Amino acid sequence: QVRLVESGGGLVQAGGSLRLSCAASGRDFSMSAMGWFRQASGKDREFVATMSWSGGVAYYGDSVKGRFTINRDKARNTVSLQMNSLTPEDTAVYYCAASDQSTSRSARMYNYWGQGTQVTVSS
Repeated sequence: QVRLVESGGGLVQAGGSLRLSCAASGRDFSMSAMGWFRQASGKDREFVATMSWSGGVAYYGDSVKGRFTINRDKARNTVSLQMNSLTPEDTAVYYCAASDQSTSRSARMYNYWGQGTQVTVSS
């Protein structure tokens, strides 16, 4: 059974940091792009960051560029998202996703999704 399991969410004050992790299992993801999306209450799902299968290419959403960093450990089938300088606008459910098609900013290109982890940033 293919699973993506996020962890590391929680409540943090504005200006603080959190590190999200995603553990992938059930198949080989070494050739898949791995990414993060988020969805705030009442809003559409938003692209956050993605990294190519090789780890050589990474893209970030404009709202997180310079504050968030994505990394992956192919040996462990994990991907992480280091989030710094958090603001209340970063409050959302964060989803890990994997794509067999491309390193894309579009959620439609991702084949597998985690259940999400809540991040809440207080002002």
